[in-house]
Amino acid sequence: MHVARSGFTALALSLSSVLAFASDQAESDGFIEGSSLRLLNRNFYFNRDFRDAAPGDQSYREEWAHGLMAFYESGFTQGTVGLGVDAHGLLGLKLDSGRGRSGADLLPVDSEGRPEDSYSSAGAAVKVRISNTALRYGDMRTEIPVFATGDSRLLPETATGFLLTSRELQDLEVNAGHFTAYKLRDSSNHDEDLYLNYGEGRIGKSIDFIGATYALSKQLNATFYASDFDDTWHQYYGNLLYALPLSDNQSLDFDFNLYTTKDTGSALQGAIDNTTYSFSVGYAFGPHKLTAAYQKVDGDTPFDYVGGDSIFLANSVNYSDFNGANERSYQLRYDLDMAGYGVPGLKFSARYVKGDDIDGTKADPQGGYAGLQGDGGKHWERNLDVRYVVQSGAAKDLSLRLRHATHRANEAQGEGDVDEVRLIVEYPLDIF
Repeated sequence: MHVARSGFTALALSLSSVLAFASDQAESDGFIEGSSLRLLNRNFYFNRDFRDAAPGDQSYREEWAHGLMAFYESGFTQGTVGLGVDAHGLLGLKLDSGRGRSGADLLPVDSEGRPEDSYSSAGAAVKVRISNTALRYGDMRTEIPVFATGDSRLLPETATGFLLTSRELQDLEVNAGHFTAYKLRDSSNHDEDLYLNYGEGRIGKSIDFIGATYALSKQLNATFYASDFDDTWHQYYGNLLYALPLSDNQSLDFDFNLYTTKDTGSALQGAIDNTTYSFSVGYAFGPHKLTAAYQKVDGDTPFDYVGGDSIFLANSVNYSDFNGANERSYQLRYDLDMAGYGVPGLKFSARYVKGDDIDGTKADPQGGYAGLQGDGGKHWERNLDVRYVVQSGAAKDLSLRLRHATHRANEAQGEGDVDEVRLIVEYPLDIF
C-alpha cells in the first residue's frame, strides 16, 4: 500500500512542482495498443445459519451462483492530452436457492422472497490524462479508505461519479472524487442512493473526498484522507504502515489506522462524534506469521461508513466489523504459507476476535443509531480460511477458497449467533 501526508498540501505540491519522473502520457502506447481485456469466472456458494433466530424468523440462508465478469481498459490516445475508456459487463446466474433460503446477497430477491434466476449490469467510464494525472467519469470501482466499493459476494459493487488520480511526484499518489450513485452487489440498478452499513433513515446524496498516499521510505508509508458526506458527516482517515526486516526470513510490520467522524450540515444521522482506531503488529518467520491487533471505538454511535468496503480497520473481519459504540476488541491471527513445505499456492489462516464494553444507549434518540445496541454488549468471532491457487498448466491461476466464520454475541451487541460457510472458485483469463 502506498500512503500519504496531508491531502490538500500534497495536491498543491503535485500540481505545481517540476515533474520528478517520466510522464505516463508522453509514453502512451495508444488507445488500442495499450488496451486490455480480462475475464473472471466466479463460482460462489454461501450459507449462513442463524443459531438464535426467533420462532417464525428466517433461520437459514443458502445461495449458490455463478458470476461472469468482463473488464476492459483502453490505453490513452497519444499526444499531450490522452483519451480513453474503461468498461465492464457483469452477469450473475442462480445455480441453487429458493424461497425461505434466499437473502445471502448473491442474488436479487423478488417481492415474494424468491431469488431471481439471473441479473446483469454493464457500465463504463471515460478518462482523460495529462502527464501523470488522470480524470475519470462514469461507473467504476473505488478503493479509497473513505469510499471503497465492495467485492465480498458474487459480483462487485460500482459507483458513479468523478475520480481524479495524480502521480506527478515520485512515491506520491493523490486522489480526489465526487460520487452520487451506487450499484449494490445484488442489483442491476446503477441509480441507487449511496448507502450506510449501520445507520437508518435519510442520508446524504453525494460524497466528496481528497487525500493521498506517500512512501516516506522503503519501510514507512503514510496516508491521509478527508471526506464530506452530504448533510451527514465529515470523516477523516489516517494510516501509518511500517515494515521492519529482521533477517532474510524474519520481519515485523506495524499498521495503525484512525478514523474521525463528526456530523455536519443537517446531521441526517443525528449527532455523531466518533474516533475509531486500530493497531496491529505482525511477526513473520519463514512460512509462518503471527498477528495481534487492538481496536477501539470512542463514541456513542458505531463507526459507520459509506459503501461496502470503506473500513480499513484491523478487526473488520468476515462477519462483524467490531465497530460498536464504545467497543474495544482484540485479535490474534495465524497465517501459514505452505510453499515453505513444498506446496506452493496453498495458504491457511485462522483468527479469533473478541469485543466488549459496547454501550449504544447514549446515541442521539433522533438519529439513525438509536436503539441499535444496548449496554454491556460483547461478542466474539472465529475465522478459518484455506486457499489454493494452481501454479501452472492449463488451469494456472484457478483459485479455490473455503472460508468459515463462527460469531457469538449477547443481546446488547445485536448481531446474533451465526455460523457461516463460503466456498469460492475463481478463474481469471487475460484475453489481451
